[in-house]
Amino acid sequence: MCPVGLQVRSSDNKRVVACKSACSAFNSPRYCCTGNFGNPQTCKPTAYSRIFKTACPKAYSYAYDDPTSIATCTNASYMITFCPHPRHRG
Repeated sequence: MCPVGLQVRSSDNKRVVACKSACSAFNSPRYCCTGNFGNPQTCKPTAYSRIFKTACPKAYSYAYDDPTSIATCTNASYMITFCPHPRHRG
């Protein structure tokens, strides 16, 4: 699922071991939402962020992806679980 331009490959070049953000891959204001793109009016989803948004609709896919990705909690005590066991996913 990781686009070629964002792939980090193993030392033998046989496997994709990670996927960079478009910002870290290209260091461009357009992808990093900096400079002229540093506000919600000019920083819009890119083809790269749309790929990830399609795969994970509730994930934060670019700097101003707030409407579908911000979760707030009113309780001061809560647990955040990263990578839950498949049996416990809701």
